[in-house]
Amino acid sequence: MNLGKKRELLQKRRWRIRKKIVGTQNRPRLTVRFTNKNIHAQCIDDESSNTLLSASTNEKELKSSLPNLSGSEKVGAVIGKRLKDAGYKTLVFDRSGRKYHGCVKVFADTVRKAGLEF
Repeated sequence: MNLGKKRELLQKRRWRIRKKIVGTQNRPRLTVRFTNKNIHAQCIDDESSNTLLSASTNEKELKSSLPNLSGSEKVGAVIGKRLKDAGYKTLVFDRSGRKYHGCVKVFADTVRKAGLEF
């Protein structure tokens, strides 16, 4: 399977997931995106199209983290703490077309350990 077809199928999965989940001001959408070099997590209010909070391995405190299990645990802990400090309790989780497995599962479990619910 060529790379173009894989990207096309990934985009179709993202759209299929996004049709079903919507973030609001009280229950924002937490999305996680893994690239080959970084991890990006955002908390989004879809009603007003605003990013409320974010965390990434591009930040100074997470710069040494890789997009693997330990890196996703670190980013999950940081975004979980930021969300908890901002007063959020429940979220909608968007896995961005990836399987709920490996790095995505570790990220989600770490955010749940911070005291947030999906």
